[in-house]
Amino acid sequence: MSKGNGSVREDAVNIFIVGVGGQGVIAAGEIACAAALHAGLEAKKSEVHGMSQRGGVVTSHVRVGRNITSPLISDGEADVLLAFELAEALRWMHFVRPGGVVIVNDQKIVPPIAFTLGLKYPDKNALDKLEGRGIRLISLDAFTRATELGDQRLVNSILTGVLAALPEMKLIPRDSWTGAIQARFANKMENENLNAFMKGHNYLQS
Repeated sequence: MSKGNGSVREDAVNIFIVGVGGQGVIAAGEIACAAALHAGLEAKKSEVHGMSQRGGVVTSHVRVGRNITSPLISDGEADVLLAFELAEALRWMHFVRPGGVVIVNDQKIVPPIAFTLGLKYPDKNALDKLEGRGIRLISLDAFTRATELGDQRLVNSILTGVLAALPEMKLIPRDSWTGAIQARFANKMENENLNAFMKGHNYLQS
């Protein structure tokens, strides 16, 4: 919803989604695009798949709105960074525009390569680095919330719900998001994912 210099436009939203293999990063991007199309908007996405078996990095560029010409988001142009994992939030911060939003699932997934190379994983105090960059930080433990709902895989829908509730996403009404989730999970944990979405959607009001 804004240009790289921080000025605002009303015709598009750039969402950069990051995490590690197996967390549902690609699914979140697909749901966002489906919601945009349901709302009569345009949507484009581009993905990089890591090796899920080894906790490889997965990223998804998602651009929704009107007159979308390219799926790619450049450094400093993401309105929203949706990070499924703490270290990946820090890794990709350079994509966020001044005044943008960072949603972080503060779950830690330490890749095996970190142990092999003796790398130090950032602690939660690392989030302070995000708040000092002129962005809005939203941090939550989506993994614990998903576990409380009965299935760890619901992390995806919880974080998607938080994303959908942002003022930056006002181009897409809530019923377009729920319609996209119903289509995605029809006859397979549909109600569970809708409940998880609403839990995330209501998080900012709690």
